[in-house]
Amino acid sequence: MGGPRGAGWVAAGLLLGAGACYCIYRLTGGRRRGDRELGIRPSKPAEDLTVGSYDDVLNAEQLQKLLYLLESTEDPVIIERALITLGNNAAFSVNQAIIRELGGIPIVGNKINHSNQSVKEKALNALNNLSVNVENQIKIKIYINQVCEDVFSGPLNSAVQLAGLRLLTNMTVTNDHQHMLHSYITDLFQVLLTGNGNTKVDSSFLSLYDSHVAKEILLRVLTLFQNINNCLKIEGHLAVQPTFTEGSLFFLLHGEECAQKIRALVDHHDAEVKEKVVTIIPKV
Repeated sequence: MGGPRGAGWVAAGLLLGAGACYCIYRLTGGRRRGDRELGIRPSKPAEDLTVGSYDDVLNAEQLQKLLYLLESTEDPVIIERALITLGNNAAFSVNQAIIRELGGIPIVGNKINHSNQSVKEKALNALNNLSVNVENQIKIKIYINQVCEDVFSGPLNSAVQLAGLRLLTNMTVTNDHQHMLHSYITDLFQVLLTGNGNTKVDSSFLSLYDSHVAKEILLRVLTLFQNINNCLKIEGHLAVQPTFTEGSLFFLLHGEECAQKIRALVDHHDAEVKEKVVTIIPKV
């Protein structure tokens, strides 16, 4: 697994690590807003749509008005508010498809080049929510190189950098776009090894490997461990051999405490969890 494809796998492992806490938070943060009973807003002028409850969901007509406002105004304050509203609405699966069908992805994507850093961050957040939809990823992938450039050339631990990392994490969960990141591996390591607490994880992360944790979460974190190990190895040898700093996800996953927790799961009551652990045990 060498060359660009192998490097793409490495990049995928790193990005999964960078976004691990974010993804687990989405799993454990309770019911999604889409599971709650939501009220559809009545028709309002476009600018009024940017002011309201976080839980309000817009219909197709209102989303179209919002996209027109986003495309036509040059006021950064209005643009930022519109992106926040659009991003919140993009958290609902039905709106992810509607925004794509209305031509909204390139309208949002163009805002990642805005000179205002807050606007860039909100555009990345909106794209991140839209990228949960696999069909949307096909349109969003054209922005990957630009996002990488912004993430790795901008200030360390900035809001834009973290928003970009979250988007890249979602875009590399599957194999489809991992190869686009092979030239950024060195930069990824630099960010993950030198970033602050927002790009690292404390030891409480290992509690997710306890037997009482919900099956869905257990399988996700076991797969995370498996993927990172597979991605860092090429033909049985480490592709890269960095020194993992204490407090980083890699440091925790390569420690003895994590190995003990994974070995203990071999007696888990769920057959799928046990099967996953058996495939991992030789590596721990």
